[in-house]
Amino acid sequence: MDFILRPWRREDVEDVLQYANNEKIAQNLRDVFPHPYSMADAEYFVNSCLEADEARQLFRAIEVDGHTAGSIALSLGSDVYRMTAELGYWLAEDYWGQGIMTEAVKQICREGYDRWEDLVRIYAEPFAHNAGSRRVLEKAGFQLEGILRRSVCKRGRVYDSCMYSLMYEEMEPYERVLHPHRPQ
Repeated sequence: MDFILRPWRREDVEDVLQYANNEKIAQNLRDVFPHPYSMADAEYFVNSCLEADEARQLFRAIEVDGHTAGSIALSLGSDVYRMTAELGYWLAEDYWGQGIMTEAVKQICREGYDRWEDLVRIYAEPFAHNAGSRRVLEKAGFQLEGILRRSVCKRGRVYDSCMYSLMYEEMEPYERVLHPHRPQ
């Protein structure tokens, strides 16, 4: 299915409200993603994406069929983690299982490696029981580094999470950006 990654726009609020207000999405994300999801939550989220400093964070809307159907982001670490970035994403349930998120992950990783020349590692930490998200990462070339036992608490329950990563040199050669200091 065709989609585009693009910068956020204020008019995305209505679509975010419609698609993000879904228990199945919220149950697999951090508590900062609420359920129920209100208009105030949608406005706050879109504004935070618009105001993000692209020197440190890349927030992109996932547009499908003319609607903002999800979000994907990379956030650079700091201090000793300054050469890593965390990946996060969600997609409207209507579009699950169609390959959209796998391709969106590949695209934003390419963009991150292109924009931040010192970036060497992108990681994601899905809940261990979130098979769909884990499959997305694996199809996009991420490697499972390990299971973090009893590492997250969601709605009063403790779960395992996973550590996945994609090193620059693990990307397919045609996806790599040419920077002199990086292995090719």
